[in-house]
Amino acid sequence: MTAGTAAKSCLMTQSEAAERIRGGEWLAIAGDRQALQDLPAGNWIGGSIPYFMGQDGGETSREKVHVTPLPVGAGAPTLRRYAVGDLHRLCLDGPDNGYTLLILPAMSTVHELFSRKGPEFEDMFLKPLLGWVAGFHLDHALPPVAVDGTRAEFLEDMAVALHVPLPENQFAEIGIVNIFEQDDGDVIRFPDASFEVGDCLINGEPANLAHYLHDHDVDTRLPLVADYCGSSLNVSIKDSRPEQGAVSLYAPVFPDTDYRLARPVDDYVSAFEKALPPEGRHSALTFNCVLNYLYSGLEGRHTDGFDGPMTFGEVAYQLLNQTMVYMAVRELD
Repeated sequence: MTAGTAAKSCLMTQSEAAERIRGGEWLAIAGDRQALQDLPAGNWIGGSIPYFMGQDGGETSREKVHVTPLPVGAGAPTLRRYAVGDLHRLCLDGPDNGYTLLILPAMSTVHELFSRKGPEFEDMFLKPLLGWVAGFHLDHALPPVAVDGTRAEFLEDMAVALHVPLPENQFAEIGIVNIFEQDDGDVIRFPDASFEVGDCLINGEPANLAHYLHDHDVDTRLPLVADYCGSSLNVSIKDSRPEQGAVSLYAPVFPDTDYRLARPVDDYVSAFEKALPPEGRHSALTFNCVLNYLYSGLEGRHTDGFDGPMTFGEVAYQLLNQTMVYMAVRELD
């Protein structure tokens, strides 16, 4: 059984969002950095992004903000900031029953540390953790920020997390939608954990990934995929520069891990729509990758029941790429 929230999330004007903040409810707010700067302090956590799935479909806006009322009900949530030195405490600080909502600024030191070391943090995978990576308009880049809404302060190199306790008769359930799986092609391995790669092993032989992508005319909309005990984890390609022998990624690759390119998807839009789970359509929080937004042509289109920011990365216990993450609050039978 799904526990409802007080009001549905939606895109709205800055003045409408300010009114909601003054009402005192706990909110998650996403918007372009300049739009967020006009909001007052209050009970909210936020991050910068101008891409959304709203009530009227996919939309890019530098004026509107997306507001989601957060499920609460067992005491006041706790908002905390995390620098590199204390990010390892993230899950330790989480409630015994509830969830933690995390926002990381893209390309910051906390983003990099979480992507590399997050799975090793104490209590990771024991308490529900989800969130997203804040970004910017791809044509008008401003430094990404996570926002401590309780002080209306913008953080370029710190993460913010809201630890939310839930009543004993409720629990948070996190789901992931991923349309990609490994193809049957070449096995790629990397010597180090990195967002920037070049030299690698392909089928055990020394090679360069940028040259390989160029020589095989690879569609770089397809991510690298690792198989972790039956679960596919994507690493999306940001750009490939064969003249420099370098490839930039949206998440790091790791050594001692077999990667393959994803199996080609005949109809990206259809595959994504078919993968949307019916049980998630009552989700309280939804974060979708901006690459899904761009590659699926979601502007003006609906993903029914799944609205929220289109992000530079998703968090479901660890950093993900080219996925959709959602959370529902359910009641014990």
